[in-house]
Amino acid sequence: MGLHNLQPAPGSTRNRKRVGRGQGSGTGKTAGRGNKGQKSRTGYSKMRGFEGGQMPLIKRVPKIGFTSRVVKPYAINVDKIKAVAELEEITLESIKSVHKLKKTVTKVKLIGTGAKDLVSKIKDEAVTTSGK
Repeated sequence: MGLHNLQPAPGSTRNRKRVGRGQGSGTGKTAGRGNKGQKSRTGYSKMRGFEGGQMPLIKRVPKIGFTSRVVKPYAINVDKIKAVAELEEITLESIKSVHKLKKTVTKVKLIGTGAKDLVSKIKDEAVTTSGK
């Protein structure tokens, strides 16, 4: 066995079909494309999802929703949750210590009438208030 005498296994390869080379070849005249129609024309390529002129499924199904990539902050009403308002320094970690938050929460927004007064206590960029 050597590189000079390698060959594919018997029956594993076939000769290329040469189409449009005369009547005697078996694939002459229409070159195996049948008679007339869009598929027989040159340059034909079927559109993805094409259903023969019927309204495609992707267009029949209603459009729903949109997923925003912008992370919305978790809102905490300071009037209802007094423990957050009573903290000396307000950071994301300190809020997590007094109020149960999911691990996925990365931003917190303090809302309510008392939120404006807490601006001076906030020491974290992830925490904001609705007050101006």
